[in-house]
Amino acid sequence: MDFTYLKSKIARLLNRSETARNQKRKAAEAKSFKENQQQEEAFDTRDLGTRMVPVDKIVGSVGRYHDFDDKFRLKHHVPHDRLQNIKKAIREGQPMPPVDLYQIKDEFYVLDGNHRVSAAKEMGYGAIDARIVEFIPSKNTLENILYREKAGFSEKTGLPYAIELTEVGQYAHLALQISKHRRFFEQVQGKRVSFENAALDWYKTIYLPLVGVIEKGCLINSFPERTIADLYAYISSHQWEKGLTRKYGTGIDQLIPKDMEDFRKKMSTKKDFEYPEMQREITAFVLMNVSAKKEHHIMEKLYALNEVREIHSVHGDVDILVKAVLTRDLLSSDAEIIGQFVSDRIRQIPGVISTQTLIPASSKIKKNECG
Repeated sequence: MDFTYLKSKIARLLNRSETARNQKRKAAEAKSFKENQQQEEAFDTRDLGTRMVPVDKIVGSVGRYHDFDDKFRLKHHVPHDRLQNIKKAIREGQPMPPVDLYQIKDEFYVLDGNHRVSAAKEMGYGAIDARIVEFIPSKNTLENILYREKAGFSEKTGLPYAIELTEVGQYAHLALQISKHRRFFEQVQGKRVSFENAALDWYKTIYLPLVGVIEKGCLINSFPERTIADLYAYISSHQWEKGLTRKYGTGIDQLIPKDMEDFRKKMSTKKDFEYPEMQREITAFVLMNVSAKKEHHIMEKLYALNEVREIHSVHGDVDILVKAVLTRDLLSSDAEIIGQFVSDRIRQIPGVISTQTLIPASSKIKKNECG
């Protein structure tokens, strides 16, 4: 074998091994603020003041990330005297000053107070008092655009509660609702109301009750990629902003009035367990023509469907009569749900020639539990 080739191959193997060691060492370190700042292009800042921060959200350091591992434990090569003194002071009940943190999205980096954070994590504290400067990511990814909208909404409203939306532009709809509620609130109070106070009242008397109705109806189960706030924004914007007329799903108007303040008034007298149900049971009868000598096979398939309650063999123009009980939410119509059931479940059975559906005039509330 050529000596030069062998030497080159050994060098490549050594470099690869060194790279792997560096990556492993880096993975075991606390995160670097500078690296994340460059990656997110986060250079504009805003002062968030002092607040409690969950310690599990503190993932790195501004200048001393080499001294701590990814669990924010002090590495062996760093003197531990200061850390031990801080832990001793905490056990003795001595007050600790707030740490200084930089925030990028949902992660925090220590500017000052690395040892206090390490001690808090090691001693099992859930949160720590911190002064926070947030760095706003400017890179135009969908995640960052949503984050900036959320940050702007939070800053404007001052709400201490997180509202998580996944669609760009929806925070503006919520801000518009708060502005309308503010004008109503000022008329009732007979004095000027701050946007922050209007936002808090909106959250408690409008947002939370509608979220409660949505949760009770288990609607989120039908939208696994969405959040409760997404469904709130969708329903409320259609009910209170767009004023659209609907041919289908009109039952929702009985639960959620077209006027936002009427909804607030309606829900103000109700407790959580009294929130209206968002689901209905529909009983439908499906008339079926089937291929000769396949009735028994088709009936077996029908009995396997959870929605089917009764099956009858009929002499004459119709071969089989099926009674099915379906569930729909108030955003849909009877016709949509039944049509989907017949198309996806019944007409897929081999031997079914044609179907007709009879829909009763009314449906009943379904008592349900989300699972």
